[in-house]
Amino acid sequence: MARKINKILLCASKDNSQIRDIAMQTCEVLINLNKKVYLHENLFSIHNKDLNKLRTKQEPLKCDLIIVIGGDGSILGFAREFGSKGVPILGINLGNLGFLADIPPENIVNSVMEVVNGQYIKDERFFLEAFFNDSSGSEIALNEIVINSFAKAKLLEYELYINNSFVYRQKGDGLIINTPTGSTAYSLSGGGPIIHPNLHAITLVPMFPHSLSASPLIIDDKSIIKLHVKKKAFVSLDGQNIFNLKKGEEITIKKSTKPVSLLHPKDHSFFSACRNKLGWSNSILKE
Repeated sequence: MARKINKILLCASKDNSQIRDIAMQTCEVLINLNKKVYLHENLFSIHNKDLNKLRTKQEPLKCDLIIVIGGDGSILGFAREFGSKGVPILGINLGNLGFLADIPPENIVNSVMEVVNGQYIKDERFFLEAFFNDSSGSEIALNEIVINSFAKAKLLEYELYINNSFVYRQKGDGLIINTPTGSTAYSLSGGGPIIHPNLHAITLVPMFPHSLSASPLIIDDKSIIKLHVKKKAFVSLDGQNIFNLKKGEEITIKKSTKPVSLLHPKDHSFFSACRNKLGWSNSILKE
């Protein structure tokens, strides 16, 4: 049964004329559907008596849907902030690729109306969660967690353990640990495989390994990954949150217990997105 959608939060990671135009068009559609619309602080420049500005950090969690205007980077940020707490997310794509934000601006009216009226595909994704030695807290990533060298043009030496079993000792630029969601992002440029979002898997992709036999490794999403670094290193989560690892420190990574729900229009297809975004089926020569 489709979730009833009455309260909607409209979000953007920045404010510019293009985003405001798209936001105002989206608001008009939602208001005409008699929905209660809230604006994220980056959209406070929009003035309309029928719109509500966020006043507390708890208000987004009471919404039935979050609509994000922007690229996949914007989706990643709001997915960690609100999606991890149970609020579904719908994306209007203003970026280049848009595997997560899949509604083009020209389809806003029809697509938003369909989704809000319950005609949508629910797509549940999982986060990776990273635990650090020197902190009792943790951080999450929807795409990937990257461990790389602290120094530019220097190899990072690390030891990899999966479920407490020693896997290998490696030297290289680092390691990309990604979800199926992240398989079409940074991991893809590093030579990693494309993983269908429905698969319960985690991929480990060595970055410029100092070895002729290193290959990407696909493991069960219930696995617990531990990485012990021999030198100082950077840890990047979705390319947005960056932390330091000290020499000799260990990081533990596993699937988070908090999923995120992405909503797509009924005509959404992962393979269609791959064809359009990655150039599948394009002729090498123009006829």
